[in-house]
Amino acid sequence: MADVARLAGVSAQTVSRVSNGEPNVVEATRQSVLRAMQELGYRPNSAARALKRGEFRAIGVITFTLATTGNVRTLEGIVASAAAQDYAVTLIPVGAPTQDAVRGAFTRAGELAVDAVVAIMETHLVGDAPAFFPAGVKVVVADSDDAGDRHPVVDTDQRAGAAQAVAHLLGLGHGTVHHVAGPESSYAAQRRRDAWRQGLEGAGRPVPEVLHGDWTPESGHELGLRLADDPTCTAVFAANDQMALGVLRAMHERGRVVPRDVSVVGFDDIPEAASFIPPLTTVRQDFEQIGSLCVERVLGQVRGTGPSTGTTLVPTELVVRASTAPPPAG
Repeated sequence: MADVARLAGVSAQTVSRVSNGEPNVVEATRQSVLRAMQELGYRPNSAARALKRGEFRAIGVITFTLATTGNVRTLEGIVASAAAQDYAVTLIPVGAPTQDAVRGAFTRAGELAVDAVVAIMETHLVGDAPAFFPAGVKVVVADSDDAGDRHPVVDTDQRAGAAQAVAHLLGLGHGTVHHVAGPESSYAAQRRRDAWRQGLEGAGRPVPEVLHGDWTPESGHELGLRLADDPTCTAVFAANDQMALGVLRAMHERGRVVPRDVSVVGFDDIPEAASFIPPLTTVRQDFEQIGSLCVERVLGQVRGTGPSTGTTLVPTELVVRASTAPPPAG
């Protein structure tokens, strides 16, 4: 900075104001300082400035995987909202759903100099122990079912979305609804499965065996073949759109026409859902809103203006397309 000041013929304080983008610098002086910076190859030390201010303007995001639609789109929402607040996002992957792995991720977050953390905790930890969050860390949890009494939680209203799917199919006249669920380790899959069961029991309908997939079209196809071979199956609620795609393929291979013979509903409303054959009826999640609320809640903690506990649920919307219809007559 002293070298830049000498070359530009200004004080080090003026160089500091230009580096920080402060407005109270004459434009000609600003340009002179910028030319000196470029000539000398000077770059401001953002870490040093952050330490001086006591903030890094960065949010850490801890996640187990980016292989699922929910995690990727939630991350997209977080990144967009953080950028609008002039915050950067640092991704901190967790290798395994264990206490030690989560603890290590928070340690890395501290080393990477972030102001706060959004933890996307979509999976039960091994042993079902509560996730480890160090004391004093500003943290918001996304996609978790058991942390609202200790930290702010933001999630889709999973139960309401699944209930919408079941009510839609029963309202069309189907006697019951079969369910292709997500992994048993997933909080979201658990909540959707529970709401599916409660919807059937509340309507006095039989509850078929739950079939667990792994969120992929391949698992939906494998389980869909089993359902296609069951002549009593006229309605299927898949816990995400990718598995619903696999179910559609299985029905086609077995000669069962959707929705004439079998109705299928998914969950997520991925961009491709409207282009499935037939276009998929599904439950839409507002991932942009989830990401925005995560950033709002965590920056509220940083600024001392937000809640330190409590759960915020983002509403879902049933999007009816051509994959559902009344059951076949007789």
